Amino acid sequence: MKKPELLAPAGDLEKLKIAITYGADAVYLGGEAFGLRASAKNFTIEEMEEGIKFAHERNKKVYVTLNIIPHNDDLIGLSEYVKTLENIGVDAVLVADPGIFSIVKDNTKDMEIHLSTQANTTNYQTAKFWYDQGVKRVVVARELSLEEIKDIIDKTPEELEIEAFVHGAMCISYSGRCLLSNYMTHRDANRGECAQSCRWKYYLVEEKRPGEYYPIVEDEKGTYIYNSKDLCMLKHIPELIESGIHSFKIEGRMKTPYYVATVVRAYRMLIDEYLKDPENYKPSEKWLEEIKKASYRDFTTGFYFGKPDDKEQLYTTSSYIRTYDFAGLVLDYDESTGIATIEQRNRIFVGNEIEVFGPNKEHFVQKVEKMWNEKGEEIEVAPHPKQIIKMKMDNPVEKWDMLRMAIENN
Repeated sequence: MKKPELLAPAGDLEKLKIAITYGADAVYLGGEAFGLRASAKNFTIEEMEEGIKFAHERNKKVYVTLNIIPHNDDLIGLSEYVKTLENIGVDAVLVADPGIFSIVKDNTKDMEIHLSTQANTTNYQTAKFWYDQGVKRVVVARELSLEEIKDIIDKTPEELEIEAFVHGAMCISYSGRCLLSNYMTHRDANRGECAQSCRWKYYLVEEKRPGEYYPIVEDEKGTYIYNSKDLCMLKHIPELIESGIHSFKIEGRMKTPYYVATVVRAYRMLIDEYLKDPENYKPSEKWLEEIKKASYRDFTTGFYFGKPDDKEQLYTTSSYIRTYDFAGLVLDYDESTGIATIEQRNRIFVGNEIEVFGPNKEHFVQKVEKMWNEKGEEIEVAPHPKQIIKMKMDNPVEKWDMLRMAIENN
């Protein structure tokens, strides 16, 4: 049985390092142009180089998105850019457009090319066509069932890798090819500027009754008619692995480092647990509960087991559910004293109950008994963003471990 790749989003350099530390086999990221997340911090070439070095030292991979649907002006500078990506050691690029595909082929010696989900691949003949052109991997459209994906795998060359989304936001438009944002805000979703208009509140207005707003459902607050639940396939790790999908993709380059760590950790633990002993594997609800400690919408399995119905939509709100706050990131730990150096991310008070978690291990709970600032002065609260503090820990911790607090304890 093949071990699948766990592929995580990296919206910036810190998220890249956290994703890899918490168990991702590869990350995907965008540069300052040509990718579909214009609002993310994205990467300069220098940051990419640092991220690639960090990943390659740990035998992990870095993929760069070039998956906009380009207009003529968007192609300016692309030839030089892809040459630079190859020179700094990028492992693959993701493309959705034949023009960008041809520019990559013509300007690199042996760059691995992945076909983005934006290309809407929904059948084995299309997948085979792109393989024949030189594509190494196809990211299939989110609108496929597991049976359809298995059929594509069975009817395409074994060397062609299939990647599929397993977790994160779902799009109301077909695999992200959306005109709604452009129409509503003049921000082109297909060029990286999506305003998430599908998450807005909408009312119905009849043509001859301007100014009379009717809720689409019986709710005085209106309705979010386009708003999908989030994809979560954590309970279906065996089916995903047995299908032959090569890469399990997590959505979320705009999400927080805490979100990335929480979700990657849960999928890593369950993938490894299943592969260790498939016959006796029993999925634990605790990992689903762990994922819910990061902000989330209600979950759906999307199209994997049939076409979604109205139960897969959220008609009442576009807000995320948030029950825990990211409190701090461990920078260092002194084994002789049991004291950790922590970068604060949300206010911490002496007396707070915190949970501490890290890659490949269970979390533990403790009360904050004492804290010190950088000068060694004892403090009752750490109120400043990214304040460096020291804290006595009940159990050993490591760099990159995280602290979180239930919101009611804040």
